[in-house]
Amino acid sequence: MAGDPWLARWLPLIAERAGGQPVLELGCGGGRDTATLIAAGHRAVAIELSPEAAARARERVPSAKIHCQDIRAPFPLAAGSVGVVVASLSLHYFDWPETSMLVNRVRTALRPEGVLLCRLNSTNDHHFGAVGHPEIERNFYLVDGAPKRFFDRDSVDRLFAHGWHPISVEEKVIDRYDHPKSVWEAVLERDD
Repeated sequence: MAGDPWLARWLPLIAERAGGQPVLELGCGGGRDTATLIAAGHRAVAIELSPEAAARARERVPSAKIHCQDIRAPFPLAAGSVGVVVASLSLHYFDWPETSMLVNRVRTALRPEGVLLCRLNSTNDHHFGAVGHPEIERNFYLVDGAPKRFFDRDSVDRLFAHGWHPISVEEKVIDRYDHPKSVWEAVLERDD
């Protein structure tokens, strides 16, 4: 957790809403957040696109179930069965319709009163692509050959306008990389 302990303050909520069931993590990378979840006593089922990152996550957190797949593919847990979904910096690679569809799929995966804890690139994230790159659509750029979306408060609110109740939405600067990174941290409850 050193350098980026963002989940620590949400562990009581995660414990309450997980209800003993696995936490679903979308885009686990090398397993940083997965390790935090396991250390807190949770079971974790994680998805990661990169085979190399998935292998690092399996090595780092052998008790977690790591699936190497696109997060747009069917989730490995049944719809309506998940109490908590974690998606840290993994929902920004898609055009707006795909991003909206993915958020709707997350909502469908959650049980009533389930929660999504996510972090999204901020439009103030100047060190990591929010400026100086070819624009695909508004706040969606081609950064070093890969599509990358950045969010302002209005786009965060629009993304979660239907079927979600915000618990917390804050713009933050995190210390995870070589330079400070601006993100939106959003914790939202499925609203039925």
